[in-house]
Amino acid sequence: MSTPSALAATNSSAWMAPTFLLVGMPGLSAAPSWWAVPLITVYLASALGNGTILWIIALEPGLHRPMYFFLFLLSVSDVGLATALMPTLLGLALAGAHAIPASACLLQMFFIHVFSVMESSVLLAMAFDRALAICRPLRYPALLTQDVISKIGMAIVFRCLGLHLPMPFLLAHMPYCHPQVLTHSYCLHPDMARLACPGAWGAVYSLAVVLSAMALDPLLIFLSYGLIGRVLQGVGSSEDRWKAGQTCAAHLSAVLLFYIPMILLALISRFKLPLPQQAHTLLSYVHFLLPPLLNPILYSVKMKEIRERILKRLQPGKVGCVQ
Repeated sequence: MSTPSALAATNSSAWMAPTFLLVGMPGLSAAPSWWAVPLITVYLASALGNGTILWIIALEPGLHRPMYFFLFLLSVSDVGLATALMPTLLGLALAGAHAIPASACLLQMFFIHVFSVMESSVLLAMAFDRALAICRPLRYPALLTQDVISKIGMAIVFRCLGLHLPMPFLLAHMPYCHPQVLTHSYCLHPDMARLACPGAWGAVYSLAVVLSAMALDPLLIFLSYGLIGRVLQGVGSSEDRWKAGQTCAAHLSAVLLFYIPMILLALISRFKLPLPQQAHTLLSYVHFLLPPLLNPILYSVKMKEIRERILKRLQPGKVGCVQ
């Protein structure tokens, strides 16, 4: 079987070669098949958990409210992100398939970034929703009407697709001065753009698009929680503060779960910290695979309404009791 190092020499043309070469989990390439089991388990658990959230929100009229609409979109982005990652992960785990056609790599890169930015955008919308609910509770129903929610949802979709649609075409037509060997088990924009020749303007545009979401969104989210914290300080009793804080607990957990690994990866790359490649790869897996797996659990445990309606739907003969 050819390895990335052996094939790298064939991928050094000035323009995009027919294939990119992926690097699997270091140390597992000799006997990769066993780690397909946890990958498949994580994917199936993610699909089941997020599918349950989608199912209960779609079926329950009482959950057709702004907070649950955003949760619905979050589950869509989680399922999409996990699905976009699996083809190359399982290809490496089951068959040691390091080579991926350039067209398939560009397609995977597009969907990974679309669903990543969709998740980031939804987390920002959910922070905005919680800030309005806590800081302006009396005006909340008038501010977040059905029409406003629909426009926010459309803005999220247009942001993801409109900003990222040019990226595969720009990458496909850039000159490449380095062997097309990637450092991950899947195709990411920064990993592909770094192989381009210096001064390729398409790489600058694509990087600006990625950073505009992944840098701006967490800043606005934490500003929203700053406002929430100020309001909660003025709440009369500790019990009231506890109840108000509980409404944000699941969302804040999802925010930290999504952004902390991403921020750590950015810091490691920026300051060139001496981290073993195994740890770097594992942190990347955590960033992409853990939120789809844990978000449904977080929301089912932390949000009483979701948990109760799922349990009622699963109890035979009591579906009619759900209001």
